[in-house]
Amino acid sequence: MTHDISLATTGLGLRYGRGPRSRQRPWALRDCAFTLPAGRICALVGPNGAGKSTLLALAAGLLRPTEGTVTAPPREELAYVAQDKPLYPRLTVADTLRLGRELNPGRWDPAVAARILADAARPDTLVRDLSGGHRTRLALALALGKRPALLLLDEPMSDLDPLARHQLMGHLMAEAAEHGTTVVMSSHILTELEGACDHLLLLQDGRIRLDGAVDDLLAGHALLTGPAAAADRLAPGSVIESRTTGRQLTALVRRQAPAPAADTWQITDPTLEDLLLAHLRTPHGTEGAAA
Repeated sequence: MTHDISLATTGLGLRYGRGPRSRQRPWALRDCAFTLPAGRICALVGPNGAGKSTLLALAAGLLRPTEGTVTAPPREELAYVAQDKPLYPRLTVADTLRLGRELNPGRWDPAVAARILADAARPDTLVRDLSGGHRTRLALALALGKRPALLLLDEPMSDLDPLARHQLMGHLMAEAAEHGTTVVMSSHILTELEGACDHLLLLQDGRIRLDGAVDDLLAGHALLTGPAAAADRLAPGSVIESRTTGRQLTALVRRQAPAPAADTWQITDPTLEDLLLAHLRTPHGTEGAAA
């Protein structure tokens, strides 16, 4: 793997189960191919069951693919925080951080771990006695404390209140920027991703629907508002989703020449939420259908 690439997959697919019967099982992930530049903060989004957790587990080396390849940094340069944030329940907070230091000789940064933990719990508190939010902070402290080149996060802040989520996201982004860490973060909270992430992977039905820099993807789309009667003037194949309310139509379209007529359409830039929801609401292969 070159230094300017942090994570790459080619024809990656996984079908759970082994033996002849596994051929009858649906694919959890199929034909997954992308290249993530180093130093990016990548939002991994998609509906439940899309394959997000599977992709992260494959990238972490915890699952073996049925087909294709995944190329990631070596395990000592990679950190992964799963949804259930598995920690040893009978260890104390201090013991857990000491374990992180001993398992990562030469890489462990106690100052980073301390900033993430932020006195969320007494050092002598048992992990099993921590609240969900404090367990999240400890898991992230353990992950960032090893100064990973690639950090994989699966719904990392789902059990935090909005203020704690905002604060911890700020810490996470600051640490990633300071050390050039590449982050791939799965989340259902779209407002959590907008403004924090600069790369996007959209998974649906086990396949990648969108892949690219957020700015490029947004620049490649436009949000149009105009009379419903003018729908047939939109370029064929350009419409991702269109919705009609009374006599007014709103459509997310791909920007392409010729541009929609400004005297017919009000043209605005979509938000990341506009882009994601339109693609998610449109079944694969039926883009352009009216909602």
